[in-house]
Amino acid sequence: MAELSGRPDDPGRTLAADRCLSARLRDGVAAAWERGWEPADVVRHTSRRLTPRHGRLVTDAIASEMRAYAGATVDHRWREQLTTLGAKVWWEDDDAHPSAWREREEVGRTAYVACAVEIVHLLEFLPSLPGLGPRPGTYAQGEDASTSFSSARAWRERANEVDQRMLGKVRALLAKAESTEFPEEAEALSARAQQLMARHSIDRALLAVETGDTEGTSGRRVAVDNPYDAPKAVLLTVVSDANSCRAVWHRELGFATVLGFSADLAAVEMLFTSLLVQATSAMVHAGPRRDARGRSRTRSFRHAFLNAYAARVGERLREAADRAAADAGGKDLLPVLAARDRAVERAVASMFPNLAKGRAGSVSNHEGWVAGRAAADLASLNGRHEVTGAFRRS
Repeated sequence: MAELSGRPDDPGRTLAADRCLSARLRDGVAAAWERGWEPADVVRHTSRRLTPRHGRLVTDAIASEMRAYAGATVDHRWREQLTTLGAKVWWEDDDAHPSAWREREEVGRTAYVACAVEIVHLLEFLPSLPGLGPRPGTYAQGEDASTSFSSARAWRERANEVDQRMLGKVRALLAKAESTEFPEEAEALSARAQQLMARHSIDRALLAVETGDTEGTSGRRVAVDNPYDAPKAVLLTVVSDANSCRAVWHRELGFATVLGFSADLAAVEMLFTSLLVQATSAMVHAGPRRDARGRSRTRSFRHAFLNAYAARVGERLREAADRAAADAGGKDLLPVLAARDRAVERAVASMFPNLAKGRAGSVSNHEGWVAGRAAADLASLNGRHEVTGAFRRS
């Protein structure tokens, strides 16, 4: 550490140490790509295992490393992640980055060196993950000028535009559901959001059959972290299952891999995030709990609350999904949905051949369980009859 920190009276040695650290950081990032990690995964894991400051430094390392790849060889999902992370080269030149970073973070050189070394060590021991798409430098945009390819590509571009418009509407509805103080309004807004998602997923599946589109399954990673990570993972699982996706939880890494078709994946992530926000708000609003002897029961209450919430959400989503499918096409739709389910299951089996299924932990707080189910009745889209119109309030 002392060697890397350099000496004030030897700027050449300090510069050499900075260049060595920068190169090791870029090499660590490149090695993470080889192990199946993506930019958002690396930053999230670094911030979780170390500190947000480490996360900011590894973001800069990612931005530096990404300059080695032509834009056309970087998948659009990676570009979106880089934009969301703010991973861009903001410093004037590489040699000036350490001093610029220290000035921005308001820390000394020793703190910078320690931060960089800790990141290098973390990246060196990252486990391998199943790749979810092409690594940077390996992605090639289609160059086939055939009519069939052009038509398929044009269809996908139009479908993506529709997806983005639909997701924008869903995102706005869920944001309102999260911010309102009135449970009935949150329920209605969530129902409208699920209506859009369910109908869009079914319509796209039918259209893909009609046009012969061969869109395959893909995946994304969703943060599932403490506190109460187990019931959060259950909630993500039931939301994924209801939207024709599958979730695999990497507990030690603080996230889950969700596999499915692209539009369904986006819907799962948004719905899971919104339901989690609403559940957390209701749980905190319920306040702390103590037993007759004054001992805190808050943790067991909240653990039971979220488990019950997830269980009830799963029940309602499964019921609503069955109604949506029946209304959209009944028996004619079943083969289409079954084929998509099989494709997702094959993707899971291929990526996780040694997957072990776990059981949910026990719940010891009856009051929390009852409160969680009650909250799910309000927030878990029990107005989803709007999806099909097959159910009406009396």
